[in-house]
Amino acid sequence: MVDSARPVQPLRVPRQRDRRHALLDLVSALTRFLDHEQDISLMRGVFEEGLRGMVPVRAIQLREISSRWAGRVEASGGIESIALEVPGRDPATRGVLEAAFDPGCRLGEWDFQMLTAATHLGALVLEIERSRTQLARAGLWNGHRTRRDGAAALIGSTEVMKWLRSTIERVAGTDFTVLLEGETGVGKELVARQIHNISRRRNGPFIAINCAALVETLLEAELFGIEDRTATGVRGRRGKFEHADGGTLFLDEVSDLSRAAQAKLLRAIQDLSVQRVGSHSTQRLDIRIVAATNRSLADLVDRQLFRPDLFYRLNGIDIRVPTLRERRSDIRELTDYFLDRYRVGRSLRLSATAVDAMATYEWPGNVRELERTIERAVTLAAGDVIELDDLPAAVRRAYSTALGPSLSRNENLRLWASRYVRLIVHRCQGNKRAACRVLGISYHTLQGYLRVPLIENPGTTGIPQNCHPSESLAEGGTSTS
Repeated sequence: MVDSARPVQPLRVPRQRDRRHALLDLVSALTRFLDHEQDISLMRGVFEEGLRGMVPVRAIQLREISSRWAGRVEASGGIESIALEVPGRDPATRGVLEAAFDPGCRLGEWDFQMLTAATHLGALVLEIERSRTQLARAGLWNGHRTRRDGAAALIGSTEVMKWLRSTIERVAGTDFTVLLEGETGVGKELVARQIHNISRRRNGPFIAINCAALVETLLEAELFGIEDRTATGVRGRRGKFEHADGGTLFLDEVSDLSRAAQAKLLRAIQDLSVQRVGSHSTQRLDIRIVAATNRSLADLVDRQLFRPDLFYRLNGIDIRVPTLRERRSDIRELTDYFLDRYRVGRSLRLSATAVDAMATYEWPGNVRELERTIERAVTLAAGDVIELDDLPAAVRRAYSTALGPSLSRNENLRLWASRYVRLIVHRCQGNKRAACRVLGISYHTLQGYLRVPLIENPGTTGIPQNCHPSESLAEGGTSTS
């Protein structure tokens, strides 16, 4: 507990050598964001943290003058603030750099020189953010497509995916809290990013928090921030909530939060305000909350594993992201996307049997598992065609279970099809007309399959004994396609 009567500790004034090193480190850190693989939403936070090592300030924030970002540096408790103009190409693109400091620290000439130089770096930060946004709008760059986090873009032509995209467009026009539910690997974070990218907050940051990885003892400092010198050797920093100010805060796997963590998160989500560890003032925030879970929060509430008050605050608009099993016809489109994304100097394609095997697999890991499967196949494929043997054993197993016994018995197509027809007739309780409707064949064709004896000598009409399994399956897949 911080003593309310304790005076504010004076800030340490950096030496000139420390300032130079901090400036070089800051320029180096900002340069890394020119790589399209970097999350541009973190750039502004890196810039502000770097300035704290150059100038003895309590808090510092960079924002656009025309932005709706409400994160203004407030003067309280004897702390004063200044605002410096950040240059831009025209008045509409200017920004402002706000800094809060102790009156007794007496900023010197070096401090003001550093802040002046920082305004030009800040102009570069704002210009990079604007340029990246303009490229995204023009379709020339898409942040979530360049990510290597194991998820694909929102690809698919099925009705369920059309519904999902339509829902995202309607939800993006509001600021309501969104709860995304779906299995692991379906692309919940991509849905959250899509909501952010087409909303009015697209120029603001998108901050993702993995709730399952939060350390209980550091949760408040990580989420809400901490004041400078709250403890010995502790440097003040903003929390994730403050980093998301003016943008979107994505709470991933929120169902994994402990009961204690849920209680701490409750008030911040309700009031959209935070209080840093060691601070006595509360800062209002302009953020949108998007939460995601791979478990039903309603079921967890019934089992008393999740706070009902937090559930009702998160469950403003609920969207269920479909599994890959619910949109199997999108598998081919997704595999083509991944093959183009991961090709290494050659163009690859899937054989007919590989496509069939992937279509019959259940995909418990959904799109993320599909991407890993394509990465493995691209690495192991000897030729330009990815065969059945290039797929993992788990993916091949269901396909081999269905066709393997018939292949090992050297059965021809008529006998194999006859066994399947008899199974459908049995499931239709002997109703042949109903079986014809299920199979999509005529009654005459059905009778022909039923006349095939269950045991016959395949003779020379079967598969050659020296035929490679993948070759035989490929022939079967071609003949039936």
